[in-house]
Amino acid sequence: MGRRAHRPDPSQRRQVEALAAYGIPEADISGVVGIDPKTLRKHYREELDFGETKANAQVAGFLFNAAKNGNVTAQIFWLKTRAKWRETPMELRHSGAIARKDLNELTDEELMSMIHSLSADIGPSPMKTIDAGLETTARAQGNVLRLTPKT
Repeated sequence: MGRRAHRPDPSQRRQVEALAAYGIPEADISGVVGIDPKTLRKHYREELDFGETKANAQVAGFLFNAAKNGNVTAQIFWLKTRAKWRETPMELRHSGAIARKDLNELTDEELMSMIHSLSADIGPSPMKTIDAGLETTARAQGNVLRLTPKT
């Protein structure tokens, strides 16, 4: 004696279509319905094929209505995905020469000249040299310059 033939009812069709729309694999859908995967494909071919499409269409309709009703995020998403709009990167133009100077190769006078000319461009207060009666220690430790009173 063989198994009785599967007869899908409307609620099972809706269930299979919904599960297919959610992206559930056919093997899992057949387990939920309680039938063999071959039987699922035989009796529910349309639901399996169009469940995802119908769900996408419904969500697209909601998105479209949200965009029409002023939802800016929905409008931007729609235009980027459906109308192929893209954000164009800003083009930056360099106005100066691209060069690299090794400051170690410059003399103190050249460095001071650069500092004065740059400070004139940006407007900080002029530099003043103050003789505080200090001398530098001959041996520097790391990057620290030691100042000691003149004796």
